Amino acid sequence: PSCFGYPLSIFFIVVNEFCERFSYYGMRAVLVLYFKYFLQWDDNLSTAIYHTFVALCYLTPILGAIIADSWLGKFMTIVSLSIVYTIGQAVISVSSINDLTDHNRDGSPDSISVHIALAMVGLILIALGTGGIKPCVSAFGGDQFEDHQEKQRTRFFSIFYLSINAGSLISTIITPILRAQECGIHSKQRCYPLAFGVPAALMAVSLVVFVIGSRMYKKVKPQGNIMIEVCKCIGFALKNRFRHRSKQFPKREHWLDWASEKYDKRLIAQAKMVLKVLFLYIPLPMFWALFDQQGSRWTLQATTMDGDFGSVQIQPDQMQTVNPILIIIMVPVVDTVVYPLIKKCGINFTPLRKITVGMLLASLAFVAAALVQVQIDKTLPVFPTAGQSQIKIINLGHESATVSFEPQLQDVTVGPLGSTGYMTFETSQLQLNIISGGQSTTKDFGFPDGNRHTLEVKNNGTAVVAEWLSDNVTSKPEEGNNLIRFINNFAEDVNVTMGETSLGRLSPLAASDYVLFAGGRTDTITIIGNSTSCSVKSKSLGFGSAYTILVNQCTGGTLNVTYSEDIPPNTVHMAWQIPQYFLLTCAEVVFSVTGLEFSYSQAPTNMKAVLQAGWLLTVAVGNIIVLIVAGASRLSEQWAEYVLFAALLLAVCIIFAVMAYFYTYVDPNEIEAQIDKEEKEKVKKDQDNYEKQGEVISRM
Repeated sequence: PSCFGYPLSIFFIVVNEFCERFSYYGMRAVLVLYFKYFLQWDDNLSTAIYHTFVALCYLTPILGAIIADSWLGKFMTIVSLSIVYTIGQAVISVSSINDLTDHNRDGSPDSISVHIALAMVGLILIALGTGGIKPCVSAFGGDQFEDHQEKQRTRFFSIFYLSINAGSLISTIITPILRAQECGIHSKQRCYPLAFGVPAALMAVSLVVFVIGSRMYKKVKPQGNIMIEVCKCIGFALKNRFRHRSKQFPKREHWLDWASEKYDKRLIAQAKMVLKVLFLYIPLPMFWALFDQQGSRWTLQATTMDGDFGSVQIQPDQMQTVNPILIIIMVPVVDTVVYPLIKKCGINFTPLRKITVGMLLASLAFVAAALVQVQIDKTLPVFPTAGQSQIKIINLGHESATVSFEPQLQDVTVGPLGSTGYMTFETSQLQLNIISGGQSTTKDFGFPDGNRHTLEVKNNGTAVVAEWLSDNVTSKPEEGNNLIRFINNFAEDVNVTMGETSLGRLSPLAASDYVLFAGGRTDTITIIGNSTSCSVKSKSLGFGSAYTILVNQCTGGTLNVTYSEDIPPNTVHMAWQIPQYFLLTCAEVVFSVTGLEFSYSQAPTNMKAVLQAGWLLTVAVGNIIVLIVAGASRLSEQWAEYVLFAALLLAVCIIFAVMAYFYTYVDPNEIEAQIDKEEKEKVKKDQDNYEKQGEVISRM
């Protein structure tokens, strides 16, 4: 059955691909944050496991292609590996359920190793599934068309590519929103089970849709794997060459010609063409090493930025949507506007030149990321190192207070209800002399080093009261959250709540613990005492900040509060990531699309799958490079790591440009036609010889 000239079966395949890509990219979008904030891994381990997983996803297509071509066929391979894939998505969703091991109900898992084990099992199953079906689905779609439907088949691949990007775009918008929700049985947490559960459900839908179309599919039986044949041919040529390495054996034109004793001329010629392209692939993994850091390092960079886009609050992992949005816009723009303009200028923009330009643009994207990182680093607070302490003074009174630090003589005056920033001291026994409203007191300092401390000062009319608070915050709140604590400046005990969160009952001058609140929102602060009850709307506290809020007095039901900034909010806006995403997407358009087109144009008809597997292998190797470089570089500054990657790709780009200069383009059809002609001539010659021999025999 057909619809608009297309086989009806391809609609099931397109829907299947959309759901599968939604599932994969939706899960991948929140993965690095799941590692960091749920499994409590640091940035480097989170990045390492993320890239190991992506590498595995691009290594398994070779396995999928061999299974499909040699044993099960494409249809059964897709069905069986999709089941594995769905189970994997379900397992990782279960691994993120906080209450699974939270037996004491304190809000954190009691046995994190159980969650890690489940997550790793889930990711291995997903890598087997997504990688295994990757080379099969597009080829299976192509199998549905007849030979005369060349035009429809070409259009199908465009629709297929569009469904991939649509699935990627929608899921990268939706799953971070689901992750940002709060859910749980005993305690409310970031909703990773939902963020992973929806992709798992979509994968199940993908499998069901694909199976429903079963009767309509044209199923090609396994033909035997050409990839294995090519490997055997190369292996035999190397072995044969090694066996005949002495000078008495004449040299052959190409080392693959040493396989001619066992393999026919056609296979050898085809293998030569494939190896020629695969040799050019050697520098390409470096591009993917940079490209796939969108989901790891760039997402972690976004967590230290301001996501306030007016009425919309952007989650750090949602910034990845910039790539598929720009892809959908730029692929047609580049094809219909940019390339024709370059052609009109008389520039011969060959595929290999496009790939070189793609590498250059990706390198520039990482220079842009480094510049953004430098600006972020400027806004980060300085925390005390070993041997240092930081002291901050908050004046809770209505009189100015002057504090003298002895013996490190330093006088600081703090206005009424005012506060200082943190002052850094080499840790030693300090004595603080405090004068306010003509009255004075002394306070000793002798706390452990490497921490921050706050000194509360108040002239209550009869004496100067001074109390120490230990702040215990030595890093910026992550994921754009804010840390808030309150100091009770009333003369009576009060209950303090912010939004729906209670910070408990505080006695006069007492401080609550810091409590984590989501960034970018305002909440109502309410205090209830024996004789007072009032509230006020908090100011917007931004992203990644820490504040001490003084609750001072009630005036006609309105609460008077004073804010003391402990850690400044993120001030570098996420929009500054757009230039680096733009450059990287431009790089992808000229690199990735051209690379596939070049591979297809240079590959013999029956070897396109081999080059497809080789292309996917460059992605896998690229992700392994990230692990090696990030692990070996030991750079403490993130901007320096970005510059290192940019420099490495630039060096590789120059090497590739030299290799491309010496590459000669071939026409596989022409070479195969030449082989066909030679084979026909050989057959004709053999036939003529046979006839001549027949004539000679008859004469005898």
